Amino acid sequence: MGTLGRAIYSVGFWIRETGQALDRLGCRLQGNYYFQEQLSRHRTLMNVFDKAPVVEKDAFVAPSASITGNVHVGRSSSIWYGCVLRGDVNSISVGSGTNIQDNSLVHVAKSNLSGKVLPTIIGDNVSVGHSAVLHGCTVEDEAFVGTGATLLDGVCVEKHAMVAAGALVRQNTRIPSGEVWGGNPAKFLRKLTEEEMAFISQSALNYANLAQVHAAENAKGFDEIEFEKVLHKKFARRDEEYESMLGVVRETPPELILPNNMMPDKMPKAA
Repeated sequence: MGTLGRAIYSVGFWIRETGQALDRLGCRLQGNYYFQEQLSRHRTLMNVFDKAPVVEKDAFVAPSASITGNVHVGRSSSIWYGCVLRGDVNSISVGSGTNIQDNSLVHVAKSNLSGKVLPTIIGDNVSVGHSAVLHGCTVEDEAFVGTGATLLDGVCVEKHAMVAAGALVRQNTRIPSGEVWGGNPAKFLRKLTEEEMAFISQSALNYANLAQVHAAENAKGFDEIEFEKVLHKKFARRDEEYESMLGVVRETPPELILPNNMMPDKMPKAA
């Protein structure tokens, strides 16, 4: 942020603070009859000290996510609803095409027993499942971290490796490429199959495409949202033309063929 940008930011900040101060003053003047509305101060992107998050072009950050401090999010990555990426005492790096799914937590480690500084590094095309916890660890390109898994300080998940849902990976553990680890504490379960390898790649692509849909929806203005409400009300009985406009394609269920003896009008007649 240049000098002009900092000046504009400072002016905006003090205008907001002045408005809130005037609101508090008005409440005091109203005495016992005032109603004080608690305004949310949530900010999706927030500085810590002199460290500011950097989110590259085409990345999607959900409105309820929190990215704080020294965090870099690569192109076409997605940070989903309720996620927290807190880069205060160290840095967090998220590569391109990676998805951090809903309610996940990514933090850093200031130091471990050996005194090493431990940032969190997440590579390209990685999928991190819902409610996962990543703390001072490294997840290499095209790896997969399952729902609710926990990766502690110094853990390294190599490329094309998978951490099963709910696993707890203890400090300084390395998960080799092509292996599935799970359990508490996590241990080697088996080798990845070809189908699972394909699933890891497809999962990252699916989330990249889905993120574009959510980004477009979140970018809509008030007037556009209200107009769509009118459309939904007008076309309460949706026909094929309306659904095709929305990109909805419904599959026709296969015809149910029952045996002859199940149909009353086709019951064999007694001789």
